[in-house]
This record gives sequence, structure tokens and C-alpha cells, in this order.
Amino acid sequence: MPAAPTPPPPALSSGSARDRVTEALAAHAATYPDLSPLRLDERNLAPRDAALMHAIYDAAVRRWGTIESLISTAASRPAAALDPFARAALLAGAAQILFLDRIPDHAAIHESVEWAKTRRGRGAAGLVNAILRKVCSFRALTPAGERITRPAWDWQRDELPLSDGRALELSQDLLPEPVAKRLGIAGSISPWLADRWLARLGMEEAARLAWHSLASAPVILNAIHATKPIDFPLAAGGALTLHPHQTLGHYTVEGPHAALTQLLDDRPDIWVQDPSSSAAIESIRDSSLAPALILDLCAGQGTKTRQLAAAFPSARIIATDTDSTRYETLSRQFHAHRQVTVVPPSQVRQLAPANADLILLDVPCSNTGVLARRLEARHRAGPQQLSRLTRIQSQIIADAVPLLAPHGQILYATCSLEPEENHLLLADAAALGLAITHQRSTAPAGGPGLDATSYTDGSFSALLSKQTPAQ
Repeated sequence: MPAAPTPPPPALSSGSARDRVTEALAAHAATYPDLSPLRLDERNLAPRDAALMHAIYDAAVRRWGTIESLISTAASRPAAALDPFARAALLAGAAQILFLDRIPDHAAIHESVEWAKTRRGRGAAGLVNAILRKVCSFRALTPAGERITRPAWDWQRDELPLSDGRALELSQDLLPEPVAKRLGIAGSISPWLADRWLARLGMEEAARLAWHSLASAPVILNAIHATKPIDFPLAAGGALTLHPHQTLGHYTVEGPHAALTQLLDDRPDIWVQDPSSSAAIESIRDSSLAPALILDLCAGQGTKTRQLAAAFPSARIIATDTDSTRYETLSRQFHAHRQVTVVPPSQVRQLAPANADLILLDVPCSNTGVLARRLEARHRAGPQQLSRLTRIQSQIIADAVPLLAPHGQILYATCSLEPEENHLLLADAAALGLAITHQRSTAPAGGPGLDATSYTDGSFSALLSKQTPAQ
């Protein structure tokens, strides 16, 4: 699934880490639940402050539904009815109080109150102060004032699941009695998605998926196509730690971002990719497929494009994307590449008139298999979005068929768990002259507190073969 375009940072190069992240949350509050990825402004921030900014943003956006449920209780009115600036200050403060246990309550409250005061005056500051102090009282504390945690989340009304596998104990039953509402709030997923997963999958699996989405997803390298051994103790000055993933050829990586960037620059034969993402192409690599021309029509930032080039080294690959930001990234990444040519979407038909042996369609989707990585997607999920996406997906397939050679194939891929975007969407493939010759799905695995080497996202893929009239 291609990554959503990343907007440029706001024109803000001064202010504290908390100020900057609260500004970002205020922008989100104006459009919630329709959130888009946002690149935070790190300019002129020390690394420690930048890390704090990202931690607050992650907690606030990942746990938005959880936080605002408690804010609504504390305020005795829906959080969504509050001024966007007060709402942002409350989100930033409550995220620290509830989920960042190393930050003192007084620091979180003070910064949020001061930010609200500068944006909306003393009245807003007083409101933020009162609500955040009430949120503090929602946590169960030891006599020494330390918060109380439980070993694991057990669906109770007086606890919140944490990203490390434990549960935060609350001072009272603050989550609703109805199971679907409780799941949606505890897992911070849209009410529609909570209802849907419970009805389709049952309580145990729905809870597991919601819980999985709260994990801090690890960085995983795809080294299946590495051309030489990876000597991590020496790589990037020995700053990175490598752990073999449960999926062969993949490794979880720990260490500074700068060291990882240096390693990837030095080793173009490895790249960041979750095993569920790489599985689509790997599932067809050992077949008899030997494409001469491959089209990657939803190439995103080029991760699967690189994988295609490594898996089929004799193929010529044409890659494109309709999003201008992603297209620019593609063009830079594959400039003067031996196999890959990046062209505008309007030129694909001219360069590949019904002669593509393989077309990869890594289509836009709801991202419900990658909620741990796509924080904003958990809030957008709804019936209108699903209907819009399935129309787009169907049209993308239909537009690709005329580009196929007589015996060409389409590899269709999503990072969605929803049947309407996966096997149900392909039920009418025969009407387009296509037959499903192979399909696979990967369920999310691992989760909060579990070893990173067991973690995977969720995904789906299917290989569609063009049928001749005789077939």
C-alpha cells in the first residue's frame, strides 16, 4: 500500500516541542476524524526535544478516541464540541498524563495551560487546567503517588491497554458497559470499525486486532535479496542492533535513525519493509513467472518497486503514481536506475500498449491491517470511506487490464483486513477476463509487549491471470 503524501512542515521554526505538537493537534482537531499524515517541524529542536514532540504526537493521535472519551467525562460534555485550540491543548496534556509516565503531571498541565492561554485567553486556560486535573484523578495511584498498572489488558471497564502489553488501572469504571463501545474506546478505533470487527470476527479476534494496533511497530528490514552478508556490528559504526525476524530474510533493527539512514544509503540491496508487505511479491517469485515488462502503477515511495527489481532482475519496470509528492519521490529514488523507469501516469499507455507481462497494483486502501503504523487510519475508517475506496480499487483494476499482454497477470495487493477490498472485490474478476490463480492473506501478529521479532502487519494479495477467449 503506497504511503499517503506527507505535507510539508508548517512555517514554524521556533517554540517548544510541546508548542509545536499542540499546533499540529489543533490542525487535526479541525478535521477529525478525517486525519491525514502530518510531518512535524523539527527545525532548531535538540534531538531530545524532537523525540518528546514525536512521542506526544504518537500518543495523542494513536489514542485520540481513548483520550477524548476521558476528556468528555471530565468536562461533562463531548470533547468534539470544544474549541479546536482547547481540544488540542487537552489532547497533548492528557496524552502525557495517561501514556507518557516519565513526564510529571505538573509539567504536562502547565505547558498545555500556557499554550491555551496564548491562543484563546485565560478562560480557555482555566478550562484546560480544570479538565486535565480531573483526568489526573482518573488514574489509580499508589499511596506514594505512582500510577498502578496490571500485567495485561483484560477488557475491564477500569483499565486501559498500554503499548508495552500492560494495562493502566483507572480509579473507577470509566469505560462504557456495551462491548463494542468499550472496544472502540480502549483500542481507540472508530466505532464503525469496532462494531464491524466484533460482528465479523467475534470478541476475541476483534480485541486482539485492536490491541495489536496499539503496539509501537518495529523497524523491519527486508534482506531477502541482500547481495552480501550484513555485518551489523561494523555497520554505521556499530550503532545498530540486528535481530532475526520470525519471517526468513527479515530483521528487526534498533538504533539511531541517522545510523539506519546511513546503512540504507550504503546498502541499496536491503530496505525497510514489513514481512506482510514483502509477502505479495515473494509469493509469486518462485513460480514460473518470468516477466519481461512489469508495470508498477501505484508505486508510492517505491518499496515494492525495489523489491520487483530484485526479484525479477531481467525485467524492465515502468513505475508511476498519481500523487505528485509520491511521484517526485519515485523520480529521485530511481533516477538513472538500470531497470526502473519512472514516468507520469499519462505516458504509461504509450510506453506499454497491451504488452505488460505483470502489473503490480498496490492500491489505496483503508489500511486496517497496518493501524499500528498508520495512526490516522484508525479514525478515518467508516462506511463512506470503504465505499469510496472499493470504487477506486475496481476502477484501477479495470484500467490496468487493457495494458496486459495476452497472457499477462495482475498482482493485486492491499494492507486491508476488510473483505470488500480483498477477495470480495475480486469476485467479479471474470467479467474483466481475469481468473484468480493465487491469493494469500497475512493477519497482524505480535503486539504490545511481545518480542518485536514476532510482529507483522496485515495484508492481502492475489494474482489475476488474463484469460484468452478459448479459456
